Amino acid sequence: MEEIDRAIVAALTGDGRLSYTDLAEKVGLSVSAVHQRVRRLEQRGVIKGYAARVSFEALDLPLTAFVAIRPFDPSQPDDAPERLAHLPEIDSCYSVAGEDFYLLLVRVASPTDLERVLQEIRTSANVTTRTTVVLSTPYEHRPPKVGPDPVNPHRLRGISAESAGSQAG
Repeated sequence: MEEIDRAIVAALTGDGRLSYTDLAEKVGLSVSAVHQRVRRLEQRGVIKGYAARVSFEALDLPLTAFVAIRPFDPSQPDDAPERLAHLPEIDSCYSVAGEDFYLLLVRVASPTDLERVLQEIRTSANVTTRTTVVLSTPYEHRPPKVGPDPVNPHRLRGISAESAGSQAG
C-alpha cells in the first residue's frame, strides 16, 4: 500500500467524519485525488466502513471483560462463534492461538450481569471460561502507524524506490 494511502487510512481512523477537504489538507493532495483514493480503498476492502465510537459508560455498560473459552471436549465441532452469536453482550470474538480457542470481548452493566453472561456462554457453547475484568482502558482503536520504514529509515513504508522517485516531483 502506498504511503499516501496509509496516511489517508490513519487520518480516517482518527476521525471517520473528516470532510474530503480536511482530509486533502491533512495528506497534501487535492480534494478530487483524495476522493478517488478513498473510493479505491473502500473498493479494495481496506476501508470496511465507518462507525461511531461510543462511550460504553454512557450506555450503562461500564464493565468490560475478556473471556477466554475452550471446549470441554476438543474433538467437538468448532462452532462456538455461531452458538454465541445471539448474545448481544459479546462485542467481539477472536480466534486465538494457544490453550484457548476464542477470546471474547464482553460489555455489561454489572458484575451480576457478567456472571449471567458467563453462565450463558458456558451453557450455549459447552465451554470452560477464564475471565479477565478490565480496570481501565488507557487507549484503544489507535490509528495505524504511518512513517519511515523501520528497516530503512530513509524510505517510507509501502513506497517502492520507483514510486518514491515519481512522488518526489
